[in-house]
Amino acid sequence: MQATRTLATERVLDASPERVWRAFSDAGQLAQWWGPDGFTNEFDRFDFHAGGDWLFTMVGPDGQRYANQSRFTALTPMQRLVIDHVSPPRFTLTVTFALAGAGTHLTWSQCFETPELAEALAPICVPANEQNLDRLARVLAAAAP
Repeated sequence: MQATRTLATERVLDASPERVWRAFSDAGQLAQWWGPDGFTNEFDRFDFHAGGDWLFTMVGPDGQRYANQSRFTALTPMQRLVIDHVSPPRFTLTVTFALAGAGTHLTWSQCFETPELAEALAPICVPANEQNLDRLARVLAAAAP
């Protein structure tokens, strides 16, 4: 049953797990790539520790604003992070990081409250998640030595 509630993707990134972790843990870097193409972010609170809150607004290319409230529920540096998206639509995002040669194998798993919600949001979330990781890869490439 869990799999029907989950949308997942994975990617091998051309950066070390330490570097990828910094792209998640540093608010300045995260704001550069979080969200689908054309979106920008305004962070109001970013308490990157287990139990910490992350409050931000995503601004769409059309100027529409999307308030987000999340909580970091588990952080294992350079291995795993878990974020509960508290505002609707509710989901838990689990991201894992594993060494893959000189890069990082990243998994991205979004578990929704119900299979119906996952199915309804898949047409939006699946391409948006891929765009999100494309943006992350570009930020990592721009920072490469």
